[in-house]
Amino acid sequence: MVFGIATGLGAASADALYAALAGSGLAIVSAFLVNQQNGIHLVGGLFLCYLGIRIALSVPAAHGAEDHKEGLAGAYGTTFFLTITNPITIISFAGIFAGLGLAGLDNNLVSVTSMVLGVFIGSSLWWLFLSGVISLFRTRFGAKEMLWVNRISGFVILVFGIIAIGGIIL
Repeated sequence: MVFGIATGLGAASADALYAALAGSGLAIVSAFLVNQQNGIHLVGGLFLCYLGIRIALSVPAAHGAEDHKEGLAGAYGTTFFLTITNPITIISFAGIFAGLGLAGLDNNLVSVTSMVLGVFIGSSLWWLFLSGVISLFRTRFGAKEMLWVNRISGFVILVFGIIAIGGIIL
């Protein structure tokens, strides 16, 4: 469960960073990220392909995720990287904040800080919930079932990587 929490904190940190960019009205940085979306899609897509193949071919750990050699920092960093290389995240935050009238709060540091903390806490709580639920059900799966979970999830991640790369070409 600790490994899942570290993973979630990586995603929550990237979400908070993008929320800060969108909420602060940093149009230049947001526009740059949107303009670089092909490169970001390529890097993110290639990383997803690598990750999907690695997961599909991996053998489930006998003693849980805490035994992984990447450790908690690796879980955090990998998820942060995957989330930060998804240009849809910044576009989503910018669209949501604009729709709610929250864009351009750069004149009010308290509002921006509250919003970023809200995004970080909300995302962290969601990942804590997911990690808790998964830890409850993990004991009900044996090695054979976990191998199939790895194969299926690895394949799905690989397909998403191919789609991300294919979006650049098409």
